[in-house]
Amino acid sequence: MSGIAESAIKGRPTPQAFFDKHPAEPHLSNLDHYKELYKESIENPNKFFGNLAHELLSWDHDFTTVSSGGFEHGDMAWFLEGRLNASYNCVDRHAAKNPDKVAIIYEADDAKDSRKITYGELMAEVSRVAGVLKSFGVTKGDSVAVYLPMIPEALIALLAISRIGAVHSVIFAGFSSGSLKDRVNDAKSKVIITTDEGKRGGKTVYTKKIVDEGLKDAPSVEKVLVYQRTGNQVPWTEGRDFWWHEEVDKHRPYLAPVPVSSEDPLFLLYTSGSTGSPKGVVHVTGGYLLGAAATCKYVFDIHPDDILFTAGDVGWITGHTYAFYGPLLLGATTIIFEGTPAYPDYSRYWEIVEKYKATQFYVAPTALRLLKRAGEEFVKKHDLSSLRTLGSVGEPIAAEIWEWYNEHVGNNDCHITDTYWQTETGSHIIAPLAGVTPMKPGSATLPFFGIDLVLIDPVSGEEIKGNDVEGVLAIRKPWPSIARTVYGSHKRYLETYLKPYPGYYFTGDGAARDKEGYYWIRGRVDDVVNVSGHRLSTAEIEAALIQHSAVGEAAVVGVADELTGQAVIAFVSLKSGTPASDELRKELILQVRREIGPFSAPKAVLIVEDLPKTRSGKIMRRILRKIVSGEADSIGDTSTLSEPHVVDEIIASVDKQFKIPK
Repeated sequence: MSGIAESAIKGRPTPQAFFDKHPAEPHLSNLDHYKELYKESIENPNKFFGNLAHELLSWDHDFTTVSSGGFEHGDMAWFLEGRLNASYNCVDRHAAKNPDKVAIIYEADDAKDSRKITYGELMAEVSRVAGVLKSFGVTKGDSVAVYLPMIPEALIALLAISRIGAVHSVIFAGFSSGSLKDRVNDAKSKVIITTDEGKRGGKTVYTKKIVDEGLKDAPSVEKVLVYQRTGNQVPWTEGRDFWWHEEVDKHRPYLAPVPVSSEDPLFLLYTSGSTGSPKGVVHVTGGYLLGAAATCKYVFDIHPDDILFTAGDVGWITGHTYAFYGPLLLGATTIIFEGTPAYPDYSRYWEIVEKYKATQFYVAPTALRLLKRAGEEFVKKHDLSSLRTLGSVGEPIAAEIWEWYNEHVGNNDCHITDTYWQTETGSHIIAPLAGVTPMKPGSATLPFFGIDLVLIDPVSGEEIKGNDVEGVLAIRKPWPSIARTVYGSHKRYLETYLKPYPGYYFTGDGAARDKEGYYWIRGRVDDVVNVSGHRLSTAEIEAALIQHSAVGEAAVVGVADELTGQAVIAFVSLKSGTPASDELRKELILQVRREIGPFSAPKAVLIVEDLPKTRSGKIMRRILRKIVSGEADSIGDTSTLSEPHVVDEIIASVDKQFKIPK
């Protein structure tokens, strides 16, 4: 088995309590069973994925060719002759068997507005909205933009779009009007679906006003469908704007789904490009749906009566794959949450888990850090014993956060699955399988089926063999859920993912493979700092800084240095009530020296109020690098950050504390 030592893997076994509370048993019997299936998925992917596609998806027309193409031209394709419909796979087939089963549990920002939707009800409402879209002139292949908060109507809208063979393009309902305009124009969206307003963390979000502003310069949009969330008065354009509740009443509760080719686009999802301009990543129907269903089933150990709570917005890939497509494809129940983890207080997640008896919980370390800082008392007052699997997503989880999650949320009786994947991969590519893979705090563990991982020497471009090694993380051959292109720019797709190391998919991340073959994600390759020939992982330096009791968050970047080639610059935000001082800066430099070594000591520690983050919680180190390199004027669009004003505050703070090169 390539790259994974056959010796017994030294990790923490799944706690016995996981099996004691299990409704049956995990889908795989043990680690050897995983190894056997993984080996088949790499050596005979056509047989493996052909069988899996028949097992997990329903096809209107079967495929005879499982896969073709490859990384050279970016022409990979899966299940070529197959035809299917995403909406049918997520709704109809489950509604036919069990119409009264709950599909969606909606926890509203204000708990009293919460509701449940069965598979039968979902099929009727999806059909009506699909009828509305057809009446608006939307046909197969058209792009429909969705700018909705995390309410059931967001999922209903996406299912209605895919039901008629159209392509959904979700824009996170927190993005500015300018970001919305750019995405709508790039995708040439014909219709946009939004709400009058949204509710988040007790505050009102003015979604319709933002849409109106964005559409001032968006000629492709012909119609706007507006769901009434608050009932407050909003601006209205007659002939363009239509109320959801008025339109759905005109249509039948059943509309036949339109079968599409396996390789027809299912959705576009925009990610921030390294140049600052967003990329519309294209996912196709057959391969993406298979990736979502398979990873949801095996990584989270989803069984028919399970209730998955993914604390992620459908504006991001996590919400697409694990709050929406994955659980519904498997006929399970998904919890979607409109609010924030801190409203009305820091026990909101745990209240939701207890209220609905969630069996799986999936969240970003960013939120866990916030909740850890708030204190255990918010967790302790809730019964979380229904949980079996705890997932982590978005960035590597630090060992101390992993331990806190395990002890205080999981009560030491859950399987923790630290998942590694990207918008472009569609679904998990490295992750422990719940109940099967021994866990190591901080490690994403082993590759998912069909993911042929390699580590590459960034200098020579050669593959690094064996274990106990580090390099650039790449993948040797295509898997079904890989994104097929960047919308309107296949050249950009090739240059970003397939050209850096020809013959491989380039993840952009560095990783280590330990003695047991477990993978440890080191962060973006451009977040590796080379100081006097020492290649330092910024994640490692950040982890050393976070161990200091005064530090809330840390981000490290490299800056050009005449003496050492590059120097380490650390940005830290302090825990509330901790004053900044030169003494503290010195302490933090010493902390890194002690933990890692003198060569890794930051040249400067810059204390800031907050760090620039995307709305999914990722720290934008690219922005920090530009600031300390004297390139603040070329940062690009910051409206996609959760708090854009933070950038100006950091620039001012850096000016005071650090001599920026001119």
